Amino acid sequence: MEFRRLGASGLKVPALSFGAGTFGGRGPMFEAWGNTDVREARRLVDICLEAGVTMFDTADVYSGGVSEEVLGEAIKGRRDQVILSTKTSLPMGDGPNDAGSSRSRLIAACENALRRLGTDYIDLFQMHAFDAGTPIEEVLSTLDDLVRAGKIRYIGASNFSGWQLMKSLSISEKYAHARYVAHQVYYSLVGRDYEWELMPLAIDQGVGAVVWSPLGWGRLTGKIRRGQPLPTHSRLHQTADYGPPVEDEDLFRVVDALDEIAKETGRTIPQVAINWLLQRRTVSSVIIGARNEAQLRDNLGAIGWTLTTDQMSRLDAASSRTAPYPYFPYQRQEGFARLSPVAW
Repeated sequence: MEFRRLGASGLKVPALSFGAGTFGGRGPMFEAWGNTDVREARRLVDICLEAGVTMFDTADVYSGGVSEEVLGEAIKGRRDQVILSTKTSLPMGDGPNDAGSSRSRLIAACENALRRLGTDYIDLFQMHAFDAGTPIEEVLSTLDDLVRAGKIRYIGASNFSGWQLMKSLSISEKYAHARYVAHQVYYSLVGRDYEWELMPLAIDQGVGAVVWSPLGWGRLTGKIRRGQPLPTHSRLHQTADYGPPVEDEDLFRVVDALDEIAKETGRTIPQVAINWLLQRRTVSSVIIGARNEAQLRDNLGAIGWTLTTDQMSRLDAASSRTAPYPYFPYQRQEGFARLSPVAW
């Protein structure tokens, strides 16, 4: 397993990490993702550790906390072998303080996560969403207190816009608070919006991308093809509306390119799609998910080899989209492009 620095921090994380969103299976969306119990979770953790996948990502909102509980049971007795990553901020109830990133909520969320995970510290604690109703100074001072108390080691953001992340980093610098070293982002061959603003920011500020849904919300499995109905057992029947949208023709163009390169390399379509991500700038770790051992082992096959420059270029071309303003001039016009340090 290749290990990479998490942004500009000193923490080294595996290039592939495991997402525990399939653990628990409580609620309409998470039931469609998977309902892995403790016994099955232990087996998946065994396989991950054998392969060098030592970072496990979850969130309090996943199955209403059950994902954290199952993960905690699955790693029992081997806490020192794993890096635990969890998230908070999304609603966990209907009460006025059951959502967001207020000081009260963050302290309670951290304590609850520690209890459910069965540990006394969390390696990476991430804000699952930007809370526009809480002053950023309050959020970061609270996180800094939790770091100083030893309850969390590093902090990260997830699903922030460029200005939200940059303002947070500036406030951390101003007050000498712990800073976000990771940004958990959606990034895939059918979702390259990350490259337009967040990637240049990450390059400049030393923020590592922890990629969620590298297979485009389950669309890049190779089972969805032009002219064919959606597979009967696809989770997209229940979850498509929750995830990032993709135009059919854009998807099929990418799948065609993936299929061609998969045949050339002797790899599967998911393996090629993940390998492409592993070669993108700022990517510290790509989160892979699996409902069973077969899916996990297939995803693990994404590492240990490298796409050629030509194959990367063909995937770039198949997945290319015109950037929105103000980015498209830097992407398309020579005069603007010469001023940009980022190769679009």
